Amino acid sequence: MKIGIIRERKNPPDFRVPLTPTQCQSLLKKYPQLQIVVESYPERCYSDKEYEQHNIPVVNHLTDCEVILGVKEVPVNALIENKTYLFFSHTIKKQEHNRKLLQAILKKNIRLIDYECLKFPNDGRIIGFGRYAGIVGAYNAFRGWGIRTKMYSLKPAHKCFDRKELENELKKVILSPIKILLTGAGKVGNGAKEILNEMGIREVSWQDFISQSYQEPVYTQVEFPVYNRRKDGSAFSETEFFNHPELFESDFAKFLPHTDLYIAGHFWSPQAPRFFTREELASPSCKIQLIADISCDIGGPIPSTIRASTISEPFYGYDAKTGKETAAFEKESITVMAVDNLPCELPRDASDDFGHTLSKTIIPLLIEGDKDQILEKATIAENGQLTRYFSYLQEYVDEK
Repeated sequence: MKIGIIRERKNPPDFRVPLTPTQCQSLLKKYPQLQIVVESYPERCYSDKEYEQHNIPVVNHLTDCEVILGVKEVPVNALIENKTYLFFSHTIKKQEHNRKLLQAILKKNIRLIDYECLKFPNDGRIIGFGRYAGIVGAYNAFRGWGIRTKMYSLKPAHKCFDRKELENELKKVILSPIKILLTGAGKVGNGAKEILNEMGIREVSWQDFISQSYQEPVYTQVEFPVYNRRKDGSAFSETEFFNHPELFESDFAKFLPHTDLYIAGHFWSPQAPRFFTREELASPSCKIQLIADISCDIGGPIPSTIRASTISEPFYGYDAKTGKETAAFEKESITVMAVDNLPCELPRDASDDFGHTLSKTIIPLLIEGDKDQILEKATIAENGQLTRYFSYLQEYVDEK
């Protein structure tokens, strides 16, 4: 088998890679029959020279590769027919902007395996960049807090060479006894938690968080059973919450008078209750000054997330009284961080984390066999047709 690593062509540019040079080298040692080549790309976080130093050929085209690995969507005009591609296609939710991509994949007889759909037999997602979204998102929260309070200054995450430099920057942080709320305990939420723990901030229970005062900064990490409740007052059931979310309402308001900085790293479904309203955010009792919305669900559970921000301009302000955007650090407004491609700020570390899982878990399935049908169930298109797992996309493809 010959695997090619594609040049990322989406705009704005993405600097991440699916496999680092050392990971490629390790795979070649494990599978002597395997070949790996890299399409030349001057912008990626690991240079062409670094791949060549690990004896990975750098080429100008991938036409002789059977399997092609990327990160973001491949532009239609760059797709090579009759190949197997692995990348994040962003088509499974019928995203309008990628309809032509899926149409072209079918027309070109491409087998598309979507990273987002790769799941363990117990249904847990195998691979993603969520951990580093959490890490960078939490860092950006404290960078914004420093700008807002004028107590310290951190360089932008994307100007740090790697995570080690980022963590050194965090040593500059000076915090008063603030309370930090973190929602989510998946890869994103726990990535953010790594930063909180690295900084030595004490974790407390959510009950103590809303009832106790502290002489030091503290944080609490909560999941959906804590900030949702049954409308009829009966006991919370996770199974019932997933199957009948209409029976539940938000119980998030109890945190608003006790939270100074909110880091949102949760998963949210549009069927689930929204966390709080603009009116609750505008209440004099609400203490939140900065919201780092890593999840970035525009029009979703957090009303202040009115748009995605960018790596170059990560902050904007939100006036809860009017629902309008303001200057990022206006005193009467809430500062919002809602960058939707956070892992791109630490591309080397994020790529290393992603590639570790890809090389240990997914590449072996391509070479040794897929007895648990992990690849099969993540295959959106094959032989010019949608697979049975994604047949629901047919009307989307047909533009009906």
